[in-house]
Amino acid sequence: MKKQLWLFGILAVFFSAVAMQAQQISAAFGVGTVLAPSASSATGNHSSQSLRGGAYPAFSGDFLFHKNFGVMGEVSWRASQNFYQGNFPYRPLFWDFNGMYAPKIGTKAQADLTAGIGAESIRFYQGFTICNGFSCTNYVSSNHFMGHFGAGVRYYFHGGAFIRPEAHLYLIRNNFEFSSAYAVRVGASLGYTFGGR
Repeated sequence: MKKQLWLFGILAVFFSAVAMQAQQISAAFGVGTVLAPSASSATGNHSSQSLRGGAYPAFSGDFLFHKNFGVMGEVSWRASQNFYQGNFPYRPLFWDFNGMYAPKIGTKAQADLTAGIGAESIRFYQGFTICNGFSCTNYVSSNHFMGHFGAGVRYYFHGGAFIRPEAHLYLIRNNFEFSSAYAVRVGASLGYTFGGR
């Protein structure tokens, strides 16, 4: 427990220092869906289960440090459970950390171009709860490293408030539970930018 508190303290100090140096800080919430190859297109060691469909809420935040360059992080998950091979309830979750390039496009728009790394966490739900020293869960996770590329365009409609249509490509390592090693999430976010634009 002390190690987690120590790590949390270091991260809090780091992000506080980052926030004070940032030229622009933004936060957004959005909803989208995942596009992926169909179950019938599975090849090699991939399962005949597709990641396609469902509503995916997402939270994101970014800091621009130097001109149009910064960092961004986000998390997205399937809002409702789906059934794996028609039997087991599951829910995928994606999280990533990225470098960001955000050039202005006129006076009311800004591009968001991101590339980074993260993970896909697939939660397979069980009919019982497992407890350890920290928490209790009713699922087991299968985690996969992934690369991430994203693009979006922010339109500032009122002060720092913006809407952002966006697309994200996930390149998922050893994603054998599903029909492909990649998935695309498309959607839109509403957000707010603090600081100069």
